[in-house]
Amino acid sequence: MTQTHGRCLCRAVRFAFDPKGIVDASHCHCKSCRRACSAPMTSTLSIRDTAWRWVGDAPKEHRSSPGVVRMFCGTCGSPMAYRSDQWPGETGFYAASLEDPAAHVPESHTFWREKLPWLKLNDGLPRHSGDTGASPIAADKKRR
Repeated sequence: MTQTHGRCLCRAVRFAFDPKGIVDASHCHCKSCRRACSAPMTSTLSIRDTAWRWVGDAPKEHRSSPGVVRMFCGTCGSPMAYRSDQWPGETGFYAASLEDPAAHVPESHTFWREKLPWLKLNDGLPRHSGDTGASPIAADKKRR
């Protein structure tokens, strides 16, 4: 099985996954992801829990809102991943944590209605409104 790898800034928290386990690749504009990553948007890969594993230190966890747990490096603070009760059996990883972030191209924008007005994007990707719940992935996007 071909493995793809990701890590935090200090290399303590590392993960590996089978790219066949990716169920979604998108840019998220929700307020929660923006706050968690201190960025105007985040790019994420949702991966089936059966297709990935930690290969370094396990991350620290923070319950950021009802039904959502965010994971980060306890040493350097890098945001690594999140889980939502809305999508059991999947974990969302931040694309910027990948060893090769260019290898997995986002296919859509989620929570478009929460996008910052000064962020101008003309990439032609589908724009999903998302939902107002805790999940950083749009409810109106079908899972593969």
